[in-house]
Amino acid sequence: MKLRIALLLGLALSSPAFASIAKPPTTEQAKVNLAKSGPIENLDLFQLVDGIDDGALNSEAITAAYLARIAEVDDAGPTLNAVIATFPDALEQARAMDAEIRTGRYRGPMHGIPVLVKDNVEVAGPIATTAGSLALANNITNRDAPLIARLRAAGAVILGKTNLSEWANIRSNDSTSGWSAVGGLTKNPHALDRNACGSSSGSGAAIAAGLAAAAIGTETDGSITCPAGVTGIVGFKPTVGLVSRRFIVPISHSQDTAGPMTRTVRDAAIMLTAMAGTDTEDPATAEADNWRGDYSKGLSVEALGGMRIGVVRAADVDAALFDAAIAALREGGAEIVMLDTRNVDREAMGEAEFKVLLAELKADLAAYLEGLPEGLVPHKTLADIIAFNKAKAPQELQHFGQDIFELAEKEKGLADPAYLDAVATSRRLASNALNGFFAGQRLDVIIAQTNGPAWVSTLGKGDAFSGPSASQMPAIAGFPHLTVPMGLSGGLPVGLSFIGPKWHDHAVFKAGYAYEQLSKARVAPTYRASMETK
Repeated sequence: MKLRIALLLGLALSSPAFASIAKPPTTEQAKVNLAKSGPIENLDLFQLVDGIDDGALNSEAITAAYLARIAEVDDAGPTLNAVIATFPDALEQARAMDAEIRTGRYRGPMHGIPVLVKDNVEVAGPIATTAGSLALANNITNRDAPLIARLRAAGAVILGKTNLSEWANIRSNDSTSGWSAVGGLTKNPHALDRNACGSSSGSGAAIAAGLAAAAIGTETDGSITCPAGVTGIVGFKPTVGLVSRRFIVPISHSQDTAGPMTRTVRDAAIMLTAMAGTDTEDPATAEADNWRGDYSKGLSVEALGGMRIGVVRAADVDAALFDAAIAALREGGAEIVMLDTRNVDREAMGEAEFKVLLAELKADLAAYLEGLPEGLVPHKTLADIIAFNKAKAPQELQHFGQDIFELAEKEKGLADPAYLDAVATSRRLASNALNGFFAGQRLDVIIAQTNGPAWVSTLGKGDAFSGPSASQMPAIAGFPHLTVPMGLSGGLPVGLSFIGPKWHDHAVFKAGYAYEQLSKARVAPTYRASMETK
């Protein structure tokens, strides 16, 4: 396990080749070895990396196993509707990565690892980037978003596109998370009648079900952390500006970011290391190269020693699970500081945030549509999308309307004083609250329960969210937010959130990894029809 040792020591593993990497076996032998390692759904990214490093596995065998798993579980079996499409050249990509290792080129720990991508992120190839909407059914841009280009440069195999809440869940207040006109309704692998949250529903369900070891999600407010929490996986929303947002169907330039969704914290850290970096055409990323690094370096249980961790305890947390999480962190050496959040004006923060999202949706979506290659999509404005939805009402509006779109269309633009005031207000309230805790209490990270358990999906009746949500303040402030499985509440997963100051993504990973290793709280899904059945 040469690569495991190298990662633990924090060594750089980019080109030129890591000289001691073993040559890959034949694909037939790799398939035999993979079968001996256990079912593909039980292997995390780091275990696959070890297999490639040791010469037991190759990318082609891993990719073929995931394609078979998708056919078995997503297209048939429980029919999770987590994956919209797989790339026809996935095996060809994998063979190319194996061939590079044979010639002595090894790009690093993502080399040959298949990755699923939320279908609002552009990927070159024959699959459209739809954001779940029929309005973008022909949106085959043949260009990679910069984060995809970075993953390819690190050796990743782009496996397929995942379903999502249509338009990243900002079309209607009555929307059902995980439903899109393109992909249908994503099911939660822990109970098929339960919601997978959103908007990165397919990415969360796919990782929980072992359809890949790694997936891309995107978040504006909770769209990575909520689906990760309710499906029992790890999700990381980076500092806004650490990962490029270019060629991603947008909501808000103030809050949008992409991030990794994986089985383990180390896997997410490895993935973010490949994704992060400055994009000269995304101004928010100007400082990214100054902060990016190897996020898998220094992950250990001992990292908790000397950490000061603030605790936000909502009234509706699962007390037993939350108390056990606090106890684990304390036993690991962290100093626990209880926080009083009663002075945080969440109502004013939420009102200002909503105003920001409406105005930026109208402006940013129009800019994205205008920037598409000529001839793909006739729609150039939010008004055009609204008109398309009305014309395609039997397909697009069959379950819920587009009231939020219609509100956004009334916005007056990014120079409007009301919008500018809302931006200032939302950022001030969120950033001041979090920075006040970090600086005033000398905290390294803040923890909270990420989510309540998944609710029953009821198309056309909105989402019946239960329990707390930890996403709003870090989403508005643009601060890093990691969720790690905390266990089962009423038989369904809930997560524990780790929130850090801006650009302190590495500290968040360190705390989350230590908790994960101490708690071992992740539970595999059982695909029961409902919570009332076994």
